[in-house]
Amino acid sequence: MGTLYTISAPSGAGKTSLVAALLKEMNGIQVSVSHTTRASRPGEVDGVNYHFVSTEQFQQMLAQSAFLEHAQVFDNFYGTSQQWVESTLSKGIDVILEIDWQGAEQVRKLMPDTVSIFILPPSRQALRERLTQRGQDDETIIARRMADAVAEMTHFVEGDYLVINDDFNTALNELKQIIACQRLQLSRQQIRHQSLLAELLQ
Repeated sequence: MGTLYTISAPSGAGKTSLVAALLKEMNGIQVSVSHTTRASRPGEVDGVNYHFVSTEQFQQMLAQSAFLEHAQVFDNFYGTSQQWVESTLSKGIDVILEIDWQGAEQVRKLMPDTVSIFILPPSRQALRERLTQRGQDDETIIARRMADAVAEMTHFVEGDYLVINDDFNTALNELKQIIACQRLQLSRQQIRHQSLLAELLQ
C-alpha cells in the first residue's frame, strides 16, 4: 500500500511549485487531480491541473458519494475522487492531495493513516509579495486572500509535519526527507523486503 499525504498551505505559500518539483525528483508518487467548479487560469489544462466541471456536475458526483473529501473555497467547490485515490494506493504508489485544512480534516477522519504536511511562508510580507507578483488579482481580491490565508495558517497545528518555505530548495529537500522517512518505517520495509528478510533470518 502506498501512503496518502495531504499538503495544505495558504494561497501564495508555494505549495503547488514545491509539489511539482517533488514529483520530478521522486518516483512512486503521484498528485491527485481534484475536481473543481472554478474557471481555469491561464496555462492550466483540464485533467492535468484540475478536472474542471460545472456546479451541476459537481453536485451530481457529491450525491453519488464520489468524493473522499470536498470543500468550498473562494466561492468554488473542490473535491477528490475516492475511487482514484484508493486504486492508486493499492498499487503501492504514494498519493499527494493538495487541499486546504478543511479537506485534510475530512480525509484524516476517513483514512486515519494519512500523513498531513503543512507549508507556511517565512513572513506575512513575503506572502503578500507572492500574491501580488502573480499579477492575476486586484487589490480587493489580494486583501481577501491575505485574510483567508491568516485563517488557514492557524490550522498548522493539525499537521504531522511543518515546512517553512523560505528557501525553495531547502523546503523541497525537507518534503523529500518526510517521504523518505515514511517509506523507511519498519512496517513498510517488512513488506517491501519480505523475501530478503526471510533469507537473512532462515
